[in-house]
Parts: sequence; structure tokens; C-alpha cells
Amino acid sequence: MADPDARISDVFDLIVGTGIGGILAAMITAADGSTGRPLFSAREAVSFLRSRQRRLFRPAGCSVLRRRRGDGKFSAAGLEGVLREAFRGRSGRLLTLRDSCCPLLIPCYDLNSSAPFVFSRADAAQSASFDFEMWAVCRATSATPGLFRPTKIVSVDGLTACTAIDGGLAMSNPASAAVTHVLHNKREFPAVHGVEDLLLLSLGSSPPLRRHVWPATKWSGEAIVDIAMEGISETVDQILSNAFSWNRQDYVRIQGNGWETELEREGGAEGLKRAGDRMMKERNVQSLPFGGKRFLTETNGESMDAFVRRLIGILPSRPSKTDVAVTVLKDSR
Repeated sequence: MADPDARISDVFDLIVGTGIGGILAAMITAADGSTGRPLFSAREAVSFLRSRQRRLFRPAGCSVLRRRRGDGKFSAAGLEGVLREAFRGRSGRLLTLRDSCCPLLIPCYDLNSSAPFVFSRADAAQSASFDFEMWAVCRATSATPGLFRPTKIVSVDGLTACTAIDGGLAMSNPASAAVTHVLHNKREFPAVHGVEDLLLLSLGSSPPLRRHVWPATKWSGEAIVDIAMEGISETVDQILSNAFSWNRQDYVRIQGNGWETELEREGGAEGLKRAGDRMMKERNVQSLPFGGKRFLTETNGESMDAFVRRLIGILPSRPSKTDVAVTVLKDSR
């Protein structure tokens, strides 16, 4: 794709993310009403967050009052300030889910209902009761317990509210939510009849579980949470691998290993960048139908490049989403 103005939202019909993935998903789809184009390219979004790292993760300080209130390690005010800056349009208005230039899903976990809550552009377009300011959506999906305190988020009309924590606790791999949303959303995706009409790229952003075996008396709560969260992600990957078993090239999962090494040695944005570079050089791992995994000969980077080339190959020079929100594959390929 030689067009320098092309954006990820031009070639993907739905973008989904949780945690930091949710923030990036929102940034590359949030559009200023004056242009209808995303405020950020993917590169600009990453640069924006890296340049504000200290504000994003400003220590909250320590006091008995903070501990009793359940405040996290980092200041919520710093995070919220950066998010408001990111999602303010040129006119000064704070953007909402309705301002997304393509379908968008971002999950959180609602402490009031003890269930996942999924922010959706489709729901926001139908009712102001499901339209939320974009910065608040990102604050909700990134409210990781222990790092940031839970946040109360209210719809633009004040009729819907939830007390949110990190969506990754219940939906660490939101790829399944993406598939079910497309299959059941006939208003935006009328031409989709099954997974044979889909191309799915799933990017894992969390470090995999440390491989330890503990004595029966030394299992920690942290270890159990790690296992539960990775189990959710791996289960989703297994289910999707089964669903795409007859068209394996239409589903690519990218998940790195050994992220802790870079993060512990260097930390911060540089550690994440090195971890990402390392992840792209690792061999891609593919889940097999009904259990098991195998290493492919291609690296994660090569698998992603092949997927993107195939995706671009089925698109017109400048995709239009005014009539049908999803691009139909020819002969299901």
C-alpha cells in the first residue's frame, strides 16, 4: 500500500483491544469530525504515549488513606490527563465512541454487575446511553488493580454507569468478542455469514506465564491469577484455531515469549520496544485443532507480513466502507 495517508482503519473493518491494546485501538480509530480521518497513525500513537510515559506512570505516593481507598501504585490524575489530551478534537471537544471512524470494541470489567462490559461503537451509534467519552473508555480498560484505582464511568446522557477495572482480567484475548460481534451485527456486517468470510489478526501484548512448579503449600494468589488470565487467552486461541481449521491462513495469532527479560533489565518504553522487536523475530506458534501447538518455520514478523499482504491484495486501492462495512473474500479465500 503506497498511500502515505493510509491508516489501519482503512483496511481493517473492526478493531478491538483491551488494556494498552484498547488505548491504541481507540487512538487509531478516533476521528475529528472536521476531517473524518483518525487523529493518530499507529506510529504517531506509540510516539505520543512514549513521550508521555512519566505522566502516564507518575507514582501516586504512599499514605494510609490511599491504601484504604484502594488507590493504585500510579496516579490516576496523570493517566487521565494524558488520555484527555489524546482524545480532544481540534475544536476542543472531547471525542466519544461515536467519533470512531470504524467499528470498535473495548472491554472492561464492571464491579457493579460482576461481569464484563464491552464498549461498542455500534451501541453508541444507536443510543446516547451507550456512548461514552473516549478518554474515559480507555481509563476504564486500563484500570489494572494495584496499578490504578477503579474508575466510575458514565455515559454522555448520564443514564448508564459502571465501576470499571482492567478488561484484561475477564477478556485478556478479545479476539472471540471480535468474531461474535461481526457474526451477530448484521447492520454493520450484512455480508458476513461465517468465519469463512473473515480475516483475523490477533496480537498478544502481555508476557506469558513464568514457568514454575510450586510445592502444594506455596501456591500464591498472584500465580493463580496469572494461570487464570493466560488460560483465558489460550482457550480463546484454541477455540478460534478450531473455528478456522479449514482456512488456517485466515487467522494469525502473534504472542511473544520471554518478555520479562527485557522488562526487568531495562523497563519502561525502551524495554517494551526491545521486547516487541524480539517478539517479531521469534518463530510463530500455531494452535492445533483439539489441542497442542506447533512451531511454524516463519517468524512472527514474517507471518504478520504475509497476512497483511494477503489482506491488502483483496482490497481496492482505497477501501470504502460507506455501503458495506466488511470486505467479502472471493471464494472464501
